Amino acid sequence: MKKLLKYTFKIGLDVLFAVPLLVVAVVSRFVSKSFDIGMGPEPLISYLYHQRSLALKGFSSETFVIGGSYITHNFDFNADQQYAGIVRLFRWHLLFIRAVFRYRCLYFSFHGGPLMGTGWLRIVEPYLLKIAGIKVLILPYGSDVQDMTRCPNIAFTSALAKDYPLQRSDRQRIARQIDRWTRHADHILAGCDWVDYLYYWDTVALNNFSIDTDLWKLNSQNQTSASTIKILHSPNHRNVKGTVYFQRAVEELKQEGLDVELVILEKSSNETIRRFMAEIDIVADQLIIGWYAMFAMEGMALEKPVLCYIRPDLLEYYTDQGLLLQDELPIVNCNTANVKAKIRELVESESLRREIGIRSRNYILKHHSLEAIAENFDKMNQAMNLQPSGLINHE
Repeated sequence: MKKLLKYTFKIGLDVLFAVPLLVVAVVSRFVSKSFDIGMGPEPLISYLYHQRSLALKGFSSETFVIGGSYITHNFDFNADQQYAGIVRLFRWHLLFIRAVFRYRCLYFSFHGGPLMGTGWLRIVEPYLLKIAGIKVLILPYGSDVQDMTRCPNIAFTSALAKDYPLQRSDRQRIARQIDRWTRHADHILAGCDWVDYLYYWDTVALNNFSIDTDLWKLNSQNQTSASTIKILHSPNHRNVKGTVYFQRAVEELKQEGLDVELVILEKSSNETIRRFMAEIDIVADQLIIGWYAMFAMEGMALEKPVLCYIRPDLLEYYTDQGLLLQDELPIVNCNTANVKAKIRELVESESLRREIGIRSRNYILKHHSLEAIAENFDKMNQAMNLQPSGLINHE
C-alpha cells in the first residue's frame, strides 16, 4: 500500500507540473545559457573528471546531482542540499527547470536526465529537451544498461542476481530506457561490456572514464617497502567482483608459506582508496564482469599491477576497432580458475610487479588521462555541432 501511495503521489506531481514544464521548455529555448554542458543527476565521480577534461577544450560545464555518494560529495549543485522542506518534494521538477535555463547540452546515463526520478514525465523528457533545444550525450556506466536477458556472460548474470535480487523487477524499465534514449539522444557512447546490452551507438571507446594523472601519482613518500605483499580489493558488490575467489587464493598462498595479505576496503571514499592504494603492492579488481573500469584505472595510474578478468571477445573487439594495440593492455588477465597462480607470480617477482606497474601508468597516460578523454569528448561534441561558448563559468 505504501508503494502504491508513493507512486500515486508521483503521478499527481507529474500532472501538476506537465503544462508548466512544457511552457518552461519553450521559453528556455530562447534564453542564453550559463554553461555549455551539465552533467548529472546521478552522483558519479566520473563527472568530476569529465569536467576537467572538457575545460581543456574550452567547454564550460557544471555537475548537478540529487543525492550523494560515499565516494565523493564534491559536486557543484546538489538539489537535496539546496531544496529544503516541502520544496524537496518537487526537487526533480525544479532540477529540470534549472537545467533547461542553464545548459546547452546534457550528459547523463540511460537512466535519464533531471526528470529521471519522476513518474511518467521521464517518458516525455526527451521531447521536452528537444523543445528546449538542449542536446543530449548518453554516457552509460553499468546498471543503467544491464538488461541481463542480453548478457552473454552467465557468471555475471548469476553474480548480479545474488548481489541485487530486486534487479529482476527493473528489467523491463531498463529495456525501455535503453530504447527511449537510443531513439532520442543526439549522441551515444558505448564501451566496456556495455556493448553487450546496446544495439546502437555513435562512438565506441574502451570506456568513458578519465583520471587525473597528477592526483593519482606515486611519490617517494608512498613507495612500498614492507616485506608482506599487500593486495587491495574494494568491492562495492562482492559476488560481481568475485571477492571470495581472491580471498580463497590468498588464504591458500599464505598456508603455502607466501607472505601475502588481502586488504579489503568497502564503502570507502575516493580519498581513502587513493591513500591505501599508494601503499600496497597489487590491486585486485574483479574476476567476473570481463572488463575494467575506475578502480583498475586508479591502480594502473599509481603504477600497481592490476588483477582483472578481461573477456577475450571484448579484447578482440576493441583491438579490431583500433582502440588497442596487440598485447598493449597491461592488466594481469585472470579468472576464477587461475587467479591463485597469477597472484603467486606477482608475489614472487618484484621486478615483474615493477615492470607491469610502469606499463600500466603509461597505458593510463595514453588512454585515460584528462587530455586523452578531452580529445574524445571534443570529437563527440563536434559531431553534435556543439562548439565551446568561450565562457568558462566559475560560479
